[in-house]
Amino acid sequence: MKTNFYLFFICCFLLGCTKNTLTSVAQCPQNVDLSPLAKRNFKMGFSTWSFGGELADVESTYRFIHANSDIYSEQIDDKIPWSAWINKTPLPKEFVENINFRLSKRSQAHQLLLSVSLLNTDRDNLAPDVNGLSPSYNTMNDLVIENAYIDHLTYLINRFQPNFLVFAMEVNELRLKSTRKWNEYKLLAGKVRQRIKQLYPTLPIAESITLHNWFDAKVTDAPTYTQEITTHANESDFVAVSFYAFLKGLSTPAGFQKAFDFLHSNTQKPIAIVETSYHAKKVEIEKFNFFVNGNVCEQKEYLETLLLNANSKNYWFVIWWAHRDYEKLLALFPPEMQDLGKIWVNTGLLDKDGKERPIYEVWKQVFKK
Repeated sequence: MKTNFYLFFICCFLLGCTKNTLTSVAQCPQNVDLSPLAKRNFKMGFSTWSFGGELADVESTYRFIHANSDIYSEQIDDKIPWSAWINKTPLPKEFVENINFRLSKRSQAHQLLLSVSLLNTDRDNLAPDVNGLSPSYNTMNDLVIENAYIDHLTYLINRFQPNFLVFAMEVNELRLKSTRKWNEYKLLAGKVRQRIKQLYPTLPIAESITLHNWFDAKVTDAPTYTQEITTHANESDFVAVSFYAFLKGLSTPAGFQKAFDFLHSNTQKPIAIVETSYHAKKVEIEKFNFFVNGNVCEQKEYLETLLLNANSKNYWFVIWWAHRDYEKLLALFPPEMQDLGKIWVNTGLLDKDGKERPIYEVWKQVFKK
C-alpha cells in the first residue's frame, strides 16, 4: 500500500544506478531452496523511485535499472490535471515537464509498465488536481470524470507506448474506505476498461490490487469482501498485485507462502507483481503505531520466496519498488509527510550509501539466468 508523494518531487519518480563502490554485507543462512530458479521464465525490474532529489541521483537510479532489469515501471501517481482535461485548456507546465523528463529516459531495450493512479494517496477519493483540490462530481462515475480520465490515459499511453498498463492503482483500498464510492468506482472502471481496450486492443491492462488487504482481510464482511475483490481482479487482462508483506505482519517464508497460495487459488489469469518490497531494518513510527522488526535476512527470504512463486506460477514480471534506501530523498519531504515516507524508506537492495545487501546477490544471480 505504498503511497505517492507530491509532484514537486519530480526526481522521485525516476531510476538509476549506484557507483561501483559497494562493500560486502553480513551473510545470511540459506533457508530457501533456489534450485528451481536455474532458469527464470519471468521478467524482473524496478520502479523509477529515486533515492535522492538531485539529478545525479535520478540518473544513477535509471542506470541501475537498465543494468539490473529487463522491465521497469513508471508510476504516474500524484495528481491529475482534471481541469485541463475537462475544459480543454493547456496542460500545466510542471505536468508536461515531468512526463517529458521521464520520456527522455525511456529505454527501448526494456519493457515498460505504465502505472497510473486514479485514486488519491489515501485511496478514499479521486486523485486531486494540480491545485490539490478534488475534482467536482456527483458520483465518481460521472461522464465528465470518465471522459477526462480517458483523455488522461490516452495522452500517457500515446506518449509512453507501454507494454503493460495499470490504469488504476490499489483499488481495493477504496472498498475498505467506502462501499458507496467503491460501487461508483466499479461502474467507472468498467467504462474505462472497455474504452481503453477499444482504443488499444493489444495492450494488456489491469487495475492493481493490494494482496496484503485481499488475503485474510480484517473486515467485518470478510467473505463478501474477498469474493468481491476476487471477481473484480479477474475482470482484467492480468492480475496486477501490489504486495507489502510487512503491512500484513508476515515475516517468514511460510507466512509469505500463505499469501501467495491465496493469490494462486483465486485466479487463473496471468499474474504480475507490479510493486513490492520488504524492510531490511527495524522500523518504528509511533504516529501510525507502525512497528516492523525487519532485517536483511528476512528481506532476502522474502525475495527468494517471491521469485520461486513467480517462476513456478509463470508470473509475467516482478517489480521491486525502490532499488536503494531513500533517506536522502526523505530529508526533502515536507514535515507532514516525513513519518509516512519512513514506512518504505529502508526496503532497497542497496542501503542509503549504495552498499549491497544480501538480497542484491539473490537478485543478480536470478536475473542473469
